[in-house]
Amino acid sequence: MLIRKRLEQKAEFGFAALIVMLAVYMPVSHYLFPRGSGLSLSLFSINLIGQIMSFGLLALALDLVWGMAGMLSLGHGIFFGIGGYMMGMYLLNVSYAETHVLPDFMQYMGWSAFPPLWHLVSSFGSMLILSVLLVIVVATLFGFVTFRSRINGVYFSIITQALTYALMLLLFINDVGLGGNNGLTGFTRILGFPLSSVSTQIGLAVVACLVLATAYLLLRFLAASSLGRALVAIRDDEARMRFLGYKTHVLKLFAWGLSAVLAALAGMLYVPQIGIVNPTIVSPGLSIEIAVWVAIGGRGTLIGAIIGAILVNGLKFWLTAAAPSIWPFILAGVTLIITIAMGRGLWGETRFALLRLSR
Repeated sequence: MLIRKRLEQKAEFGFAALIVMLAVYMPVSHYLFPRGSGLSLSLFSINLIGQIMSFGLLALALDLVWGMAGMLSLGHGIFFGIGGYMMGMYLLNVSYAETHVLPDFMQYMGWSAFPPLWHLVSSFGSMLILSVLLVIVVATLFGFVTFRSRINGVYFSIITQALTYALMLLLFINDVGLGGNNGLTGFTRILGFPLSSVSTQIGLAVVACLVLATAYLLLRFLAASSLGRALVAIRDDEARMRFLGYKTHVLKLFAWGLSAVLAALAGMLYVPQIGIVNPTIVSPGLSIEIAVWVAIGGRGTLIGAIIGAILVNGLKFWLTAAAPSIWPFILAGVTLIITIAMGRGLWGETRFALLRLSR
């Protein structure tokens, strides 16, 4: 047992080290190795890695509440979208300060000046603070009502999915003032650096890797703590935990809030790398896909969530370019095969195999 735990710890910290090494390798490969060589990464590849790392952080956020606390959320796109839209508002503030030209959708709506409320996110620091506060408020209000009412299981999943769909429909309305169907675009700079430059795009991908590694180590520490063990106990038998005197709704609310903040950070990292944010960022389909990533990798393992996000999205980016019409069927087939043949997911089955070997 001791040997198995040591092997798992080495694998866990080794995985974080691999992500950090990838963050170091990306700029080195692009600037130092000759173009076209097997060791050189193109800007497209680096940007793709940055997007996938953002999705890995999003999957990690869901694994915290689903894998550890047993709450299957089909609405994590809400928090991902809040972070993305707040980042988009900040980037448009920067563009307007530089060009003094209103975005197209504001001109279409007949606005003559930049909205006063948007000035609250005119700086990166204020945007970051307000985004975290907004996400915490939204998560706390929703979580307090549902957890105090002891809504869980499939009903909890349905409610989160319905709220995601409602938010997406709301964002499609032009009068909301967030670009409607077209969303927010026309970003030029972030923290003073031009988004179109190669160094900025590489920097964003590096930051995405580092944030993912940091979040993973944080949740790894949380999982090993008494709080993490209490969350697992709630997942396995919440009624008994309440009988023992634990305020399960408070513990679940903490995990829910932390997960929401991580999902919002993923949205903030994702938007400047793709250069646009629109209502599809909170589509119900994306929220379901997040659960698929976690299930394929292995829920409750943390590493598995990241592995699932990397594998599925890597395959998706490749197949949507090579054979877009068959991608949904391939995803459905892979999901069925892994969930039926490997009930614990890819990393979960690997851990189980290591356990049998150690015995």
